[in-house]
Amino acid sequence: MRGRYWVETLGCPKNQVDSEKIEGTLLADGYERAASAAQADLVVVNTCAFIEDARRESIDVTLQLATARKEGARLVVTGCLAERYGDELAATLPEADQVAGFGVPVTLQRKPDHGQVPRLDLLNLPRPPSARPWAYVKVAEGCDRACGFCAIPSFRGAQRSRAPESVLGEVESLGAQEIVLVAQDLASYGRDRGQPGLVELVRSVAERVPWVRLLYLYPSELSDRLVDTVEDCCVHYFDLSLQHVSRPHLRRMRRWGDGARFLSRIASIRARMPSAAFRSNFIIGYPGETEDDHDALLEFIDAAQLDWCGLFAYSEEEGTYAAGLSGAVPAALVAERLAEASELQDRVTTKRRAALVGTTVDVLVDAPGVARSHREAPEIDGVIAVPRELAPGSFATVEITGAAGPDLEGRPVPALIGG
Repeated sequence: MRGRYWVETLGCPKNQVDSEKIEGTLLADGYERAASAAQADLVVVNTCAFIEDARRESIDVTLQLATARKEGARLVVTGCLAERYGDELAATLPEADQVAGFGVPVTLQRKPDHGQVPRLDLLNLPRPPSARPWAYVKVAEGCDRACGFCAIPSFRGAQRSRAPESVLGEVESLGAQEIVLVAQDLASYGRDRGQPGLVELVRSVAERVPWVRLLYLYPSELSDRLVDTVEDCCVHYFDLSLQHVSRPHLRRMRRWGDGARFLSRIASIRARMPSAAFRSNFIIGYPGETEDDHDALLEFIDAAQLDWCGLFAYSEEEGTYAAGLSGAVPAALVAERLAEASELQDRVTTKRRAALVGTTVDVLVDAPGVARSHREAPEIDGVIAVPRELAPGSFATVEITGAAGPDLEGRPVPALIGG
């Protein structure tokens, strides 16, 4: 054994996949997983750099782990922050023994010279079997879109889709009951390779696991064919990357669509799949946002009745189109608008969750006492409390008996308990 490792993951599910690829490499190199960061010989921090709050959290966590690590342990910083600000980060973070961008082996015993260090194909590296009944699977890296607020293409690069056989091999190796497919632009999977796209991939994955879930769908790519596929093969959960609803404001964002189109699409899906769940994200305070724009968003939140919604204050990102725009929204006004929208969405979510009391749903048990139905994506949505005797990894049918904000309580329907 070369030593024990600990990987601390920050940011989105795509980063979680990267961390598991890193773990697979470390295990193959002869490392063993430590019980905690304080017991590890090698501590890896997989950082996020999407917005300012995420960058600040990445630095804070790194400094905390630097203090908590045992004497002689190496601290490596990788992920988006390391890739985007590598040399600058290494100079300002002496606590780190190494700042390694994507795919740079984290077991190197020196700070890397990016011109000489070998790089791994992190996207296609093997990973350990899933320790949970579900697993994220990243099917592509990078993005070809040019959204005004997003710096991801500048450090993740253009979209690079995996070969279908690589994805399916990973799915089979994980041993999970639910596979959650993720990418920066999931619905565009395969387009860069001229290969079969997301529909064909989803149908193949669905032949291998009971539940398939899709995260991060660009609204213009939600074709009838893809909706048909979700209806036939996936849990009925639609994670739509809307970002705003005001048509002129979306054009300033370099985005497609408008609230009327979004509402029409949501209504048509609900007509076909009445129990479908919807999630989206919205940015508050992007340059040029007017009171009319904000009012349009509030009206949409009330009309759409989304099950889940992430609301974020705009963060100026170096090198993006929006960084050079006029019309900055004062921070106090952004906070006021964010609070107003969040309060409204919280009421919507609470109402929709309470309406489920008395209904019967199929659930996947994630851990003793914790389960999810098709309405709850792992780690980002609420959960369903169930009796602890239900085995993790099993399916069961439960009656919803109570609701507390985003979370529910359920009891098994005895004759219908699955295994």
